[in-house]
Amino acid sequence: MSLLKGIQQTAQQVAEAISAALQIETEIVDEGMTIIAGTGMYKEQIDSKEEGGQVEAGFLYGRVIRNNQPYFVEDARNDPSYDPSVLTGQTPELAELCCPIHYGGRVIGVIGLVAFDESQHRSLIVNKMPFLTFLQRMSELLTSKIAEQAALQNWQKATHQLEVLIQSIHEGIIAIDEKGVISTCNQTAEQLIGLKRAELIARPLEQIWPASPMLSVLSTGKGYIEQEERYQTDGRDMHFIVTARPILANEAVIGAVATFRRMADMRRLAYVLTNEPKDLYFSEIYGQSRALALVKKQAEQVARGASNILITGESGTGKSMLAAAIHSASSRRSGPFILVNCGAIPEALLESELFGYAGGAFTGARREGKAGKFELADGGTIFLDEIGDLPLHLQVKLLHVLQAKQVERIGSNQVIPIDIRVISATNKNLEEMVATREFREDLYFRLNVIPLHMPPLRDRVEDIPLLMEYFLAKHRQNTDHELLDYSPEVRHIFMKYHWPGNVRELENAIEYAVNMASSPFIGVEAIPPRITNAVYAPLPDNSPEEAHSLKDLLKRHEQLIIQEYLERYGDSLEAKRLIAEKLDIGLATLYRKLESYKLLKSEK
Repeated sequence: MSLLKGIQQTAQQVAEAISAALQIETEIVDEGMTIIAGTGMYKEQIDSKEEGGQVEAGFLYGRVIRNNQPYFVEDARNDPSYDPSVLTGQTPELAELCCPIHYGGRVIGVIGLVAFDESQHRSLIVNKMPFLTFLQRMSELLTSKIAEQAALQNWQKATHQLEVLIQSIHEGIIAIDEKGVISTCNQTAEQLIGLKRAELIARPLEQIWPASPMLSVLSTGKGYIEQEERYQTDGRDMHFIVTARPILANEAVIGAVATFRRMADMRRLAYVLTNEPKDLYFSEIYGQSRALALVKKQAEQVARGASNILITGESGTGKSMLAAAIHSASSRRSGPFILVNCGAIPEALLESELFGYAGGAFTGARREGKAGKFELADGGTIFLDEIGDLPLHLQVKLLHVLQAKQVERIGSNQVIPIDIRVISATNKNLEEMVATREFREDLYFRLNVIPLHMPPLRDRVEDIPLLMEYFLAKHRQNTDHELLDYSPEVRHIFMKYHWPGNVRELENAIEYAVNMASSPFIGVEAIPPRITNAVYAPLPDNSPEEAHSLKDLLKRHEQLIIQEYLERYGDSLEAKRLIAEKLDIGLATLYRKLESYKLLKSEK
């Protein structure tokens, strides 16, 4: 669509005004030779084409557009270059004065005065120059209207883009005028505040956020950044982080705008940015034993609920892994999983770590205060490891949090509601601690709603080979030499060892062996000596001093290797032949060693 077509109504008003003022018919065409406006006969021809619609045909309007010059045709009926109708003798016009319409450095149309009778003809000839000046002014009027409309369209476009931008921002945005009345907001603000746009616009901010610091921005002209603000309006509790800035015009404050986010969302973001996002699932707790399968099944079942869970078990059994897997399988999986080791944090710091503190609560406290672990866990799960090490005075505060589902920071009397699930763990006997008044009975029953017990590794020996393979694959990636497997003797030792440190000790032993191994097969010399010494006992016919000689140790190693192969392949004659082949010794030699070590049994 041409620019003149976009202001066709205005163009028609201009044409009629010219004709009324000069008593001469007026015609306006665009650069495509389309009649946009006109009086007299031209009014009936609006939207039709002049000069056959051909700018290059060489007629009057085409020359004006091509040459960007005004023209005066004094005798139109006898000028063959005036209009195609001259050639057929059907030209009703006597004379015409026209000039180009300019916009943006180009010709966008033509405006002309046309004489149809002798009176108009004489007036056009006598007043040619004044009329031309008048047409140029009318041309400027049209282009100013085009510019105005273009500016309006650009403003509307910019306003629409700004509106889309504001609505697309995930933070809440709210603006007030110089009187403190809400002038605009986005959809996120509606959701965070809990009111529709129609309920917010034109409403005083004081009614939504009583005593908001944003109102002081209007009087001081000074904004603020990331300030914690809490409001309670119409039964709604709002806890935000707010940044507000003044809106200035000619150095005068005419309003203020604020961006804000829910404190819980900020905590979750802080957790994501400061913690490696590692989801852990039940399938990643390796083992096929009946004892482990039972506790995993129980954990999967209770993961769907919201009740508190107490996980008991020896150190190193994987209690924290089970807690993380429960969180990942729960409806809270999208929320944070906050781990607190109650035994690893100094008692003097534990309270502020758990409950947070208000600004200036004690010497060295941050001015803006700090959220505690319970606040950070809002919407998710908090895992209190080594709960048996929690001091008695903090047990009272923890009980209050569990009962009221709210927390108070140190140095503040402001109650902060929280939505959390508590999973705790201990390697201590809490029932004995309750009996000796080292642990509160009411807290114990509050935590122990659903008890789960992680079995020690000695009760799930059948899981050791699987864990050995997993940890070997995990840690050999960091070595420069290729590790293929464990020697049979190492496998035997690992199966016989009692593993007081459980799975954690097993992994540490394998990581040690991976670093100490000098051949593709991990041998006895590569595993921690304490494990070897715990499994090996002195030979019965030797004194303690002789039992640790190299000769006796080699015999003991040889005996264990043969025992390992017998357990693997059996005691039959065919099995003995296979064992001799595997060990690269003769069958007779194998029989001698079996007899020497009292391992010879009847062949089936």
